[in-house]
Amino acid sequence: MDITSILTHPGGAHKDDFLACCVLLALHPAPILRRDPSADDLANPAVCVLDVGHDHNPSLNNFDHHQFPRDHSPTCSLSLVLRHLGLYEDARRFCDWLEPAEWLDCRGAKDTASWLGVRREIMDQLVSPIDVTMLRRFALADRLDPGMPLWECMRMIGEDLVDHVKSLRERLDFIGQHSEFWDLESKGKPFRVLFMPRTEPLPSEPSMGLERFIESQDMAGDVAGLVYPDRRGTGHGLSRYNDDVRLDFTRIASCPDVHFAHARGFIAKTSAVDTARLKDLVTAAWVV
Repeated sequence: MDITSILTHPGGAHKDDFLACCVLLALHPAPILRRDPSADDLANPAVCVLDVGHDHNPSLNNFDHHQFPRDHSPTCSLSLVLRHLGLYEDARRFCDWLEPAEWLDCRGAKDTASWLGVRREIMDQLVSPIDVTMLRRFALADRLDPGMPLWECMRMIGEDLVDHVKSLRERLDFIGQHSEFWDLESKGKPFRVLFMPRTEPLPSEPSMGLERFIESQDMAGDVAGLVYPDRRGTGHGLSRYNDDVRLDFTRIASCPDVHFAHARGFIAKTSAVDTARLKDLVTAAWVV
């Protein structure tokens, strides 16, 4: 049903309530109200209540987590909204910042730093002026309506977040349909490369999502390199996966069909299109 307003708590704002509002704005461009909810608000599914109200009831569009037990797995209002929209599992896979944001909101900076294995002061060093200004301006507002600069920025953030999750899922499905793993060998040492063939139409970023696809297949420890269509030419790009130094593409820099090899050896471009030749080039770049 239509959501006529999005309501969240007044006062200090955090990343979870801010981003939960952003995601909802991408789908329901309604005014944002920052006040405590009434009983009528909580009972009205046309009013989406976020991060306040001590009620998690998706059927009424109420998404609060503060009533959860102390030992509940870190879950914030953004988690609840994403789960309700069927985006949570992919968001956890594709948005590396999401789980730390859940921890930070539910456990605080000290416990989050311990969980991440870093010093407490690192958490402050990672705060951006963008975070400070957006959250401060959001906290100062009692109401945000369409057309207001902050409301429009929030909707853009939500649209980009939702689009990123949905488009990357589509991209991974596409890679799964078209790609293949090459098992190669050099000097008696086997290694594996992911090959993405040229398709029509060619994606605007042919290499996008390849690393995520490898992770989704639980093969991050098995793959050393990537071969994919060059978006600027008819040949292919060759690159390391996870900066695997066992591949050094400077070793093929003098080949006549290699027109670029980075001086640090992590990427090269070739005009070659034949798969046998591409395999030969990657094998020649293997240094172990």
